[in-house]
Amino acid sequence: MKIIFMGTPDFAVGALDALVKAGHEVTAVVTQPDKPKGRGKEMQAPPVKEYALRHGIEVLQPVKIREPGAVKQLSSYDADIYVVAAFGQILTQEILDMPRFGSVNIHASLLPKYRGAAPIQRAILEGETVTGVTIQQMNAGIDTGEILSKVRVDISPEDTGDSLFEKLMRAGAKLIVETLPRIEAGEIRPETQDETQATYAKRLSKELGEIDWSGTAQEIERKIRAFTSWPGAYTTLFGKTLKVWSARIADAETEGMTSAGNAPIAGNAPSAEGAGAGLSGGRPGSVFAVTREEITVNCGQGRLALREVQLSGKKRMPVKDFLLGVKIKPGDTLGA
Repeated sequence: MKIIFMGTPDFAVGALDALVKAGHEVTAVVTQPDKPKGRGKEMQAPPVKEYALRHGIEVLQPVKIREPGAVKQLSSYDADIYVVAAFGQILTQEILDMPRFGSVNIHASLLPKYRGAAPIQRAILEGETVTGVTIQQMNAGIDTGEILSKVRVDISPEDTGDSLFEKLMRAGAKLIVETLPRIEAGEIRPETQDETQATYAKRLSKELGEIDWSGTAQEIERKIRAFTSWPGAYTTLFGKTLKVWSARIADAETEGMTSAGNAPIAGNAPSAEGAGAGLSGGRPGSVFAVTREEITVNCGQGRLALREVQLSGKKRMPVKDFLLGVKIKPGDTLGA
């Protein structure tokens, strides 16, 4: 099939690469404009553009694809179908209807669950054990089109936003290659989405990464995993931002007790406040115990053991290395 591919981030590159390798003719790629990045604010091309240039595919980068000039330019290309994956702009019905088979979207959830911009992170945040990828026939709504195909993907207890991203990218690439021939052959009976089951995964912002220690240990642990590596889960320590890269839910009965390889540091045994506070472990955000490997923090319910952190201006490091340069003791407070 002749395809115009619309996408911007790494997630879209997997699908584009699979389509090229499957022998489809990608007549053009449409992606977001280059943006300044880093301290030097140098202009950086989107990953999809970089891939297209390496493979000799023409690239279009409209600031607003809805503008008449951009629509006219798009209409000049011959395409049987538009394939969209995390493009980042809203397409009008006029654009969606241009190709012979319309436009299809590769969405990283099992629709109608988690429509919107951040389905991968939201699935982890909500404690889902299964998510997936949906190929949908696009309409003017946000992820509301008819379902053409789906594939389920398991979420492991260790999955982060990054690792689940990789799983879903591979699954989506495979699914779109399998689905396109069935669309061309007229073998698919589209399925209307059940609006009563619809949920929305709104766009993430850096502010959402701030840890609220009044939440449960399970909720906070899921946030840390979901927001790795962006936007990141963070708190404050001694007036500085502390990013948390890895943590585990602590055993409320034994946390802070001596165990092989994880004994409390001398002078850093659990405080009287933490030791006698019951399941919730004391004031949310207060340090319950410090060992050679972990900093255990009281939550609204349960405790969380921090294992890998990054203080503002410093490198990401295991807690055992972090404690070599930062003195922290039971009773110290994280967060506002």
